Amino acid sequence: MSSPDKILVAMSGGVDSSVAALLLKEAGYNVEGAYMKNWINEDKVIGHCPWEEDIVDARNVANHLGIPFQVVNLMEDYKHKVVEYLLDGYARGLTPNPDIMCNREIKFGVFRQWAKDHGFKNVATGHYARRTEENGKPFILEGLDKEKDQTYFLALLNEAQIKDALFPIGYLQKSELREIARKAGLPTAEKKDSQGICFIGEVKMADFLTAYVPEKPGPIVRASDGKVLGKHKGLHYFTLGQRKGIRIPSNTDNENYVVVGKRAEDHALLVAFDHPDAPGLYQKEIRVHHFSWTLDPITFPCELEGRVRYRDPRVPCEFIPESDGTALIRFKTPQRALASGQVLALYRGEKLLGGCVYL
Repeated sequence: MSSPDKILVAMSGGVDSSVAALLLKEAGYNVEGAYMKNWINEDKVIGHCPWEEDIVDARNVANHLGIPFQVVNLMEDYKHKVVEYLLDGYARGLTPNPDIMCNREIKFGVFRQWAKDHGFKNVATGHYARRTEENGKPFILEGLDKEKDQTYFLALLNEAQIKDALFPIGYLQKSELREIARKAGLPTAEKKDSQGICFIGEVKMADFLTAYVPEKPGPIVRASDGKVLGKHKGLHYFTLGQRKGIRIPSNTDNENYVVVGKRAEDHALLVAFDHPDAPGLYQKEIRVHHFSWTLDPITFPCELEGRVRYRDPRVPCEFIPESDGTALIRFKTPQRALASGQVLALYRGEKLLGGCVYL
């Protein structure tokens, strides 16, 4: 009788990946756990980065389950593939998504390759998503818990990466997962979900940017008439649609300003009152590039659904490929705050088709 396939679980020290490891072990797989050491905040300039506590928690869960555990150092890869992408994007006025890049380049990139090099067939994670197959080809469906669905963060994976991926908790509601963890006595059963950036823990993006991106001050300009309302410390602190942190007062009707654009030539931050007709805030059409397809590429105009950001619902859109390698996305209804550099996830119903980046 052949031995069961070896599965490597990316254990973050949280309850989701802990239950993923538990379920795979209970299903009879040969399971091992590994913590990806991506970032340790060596200079201590951006607050608390709980990687040490997370390793302890992940190791305690592995010991509780009786599975081997190790720490895989991916810090250099992370610096080059994710951190530099993040900093370069913000420096150029874009709004990058490090969590999506982490999945493509690290979890299902270098970590997946490390696993294959060490005899593992699959990499499993605690994502709320479902992997299935159709005509022998693997693809991803939304997680059953729609409040926790994380397929948006998997939108830039390719077919080969999906083939090697397992998402054991995608069929669970979060409440069910917590109960499974409690009944199994997992040390992370009551641990709160992480709210930070994927690689720097409980650290706010603004604090990270303050530490690593030079400030370039400029004017805050009202888009409707060009009036200068104040000054800002750097465009990288702001993103389209942002209301908080602009630090200019509302008007006498208590209407708040919102970011509607950035002007590179004079580093101007463009703002307007947060109305449906605010210039540049809502868009019905947008051009996209840098496609990644989970199945076969779509090369013809068709009706799809798009998720413009995490936690937003899928919305109907028309996908129109162009000869220059870009595509026009035409939404049925105008969408708010589509910032250059962000990712659009494409779906047909619950099926994740792939993703692309706003120009």
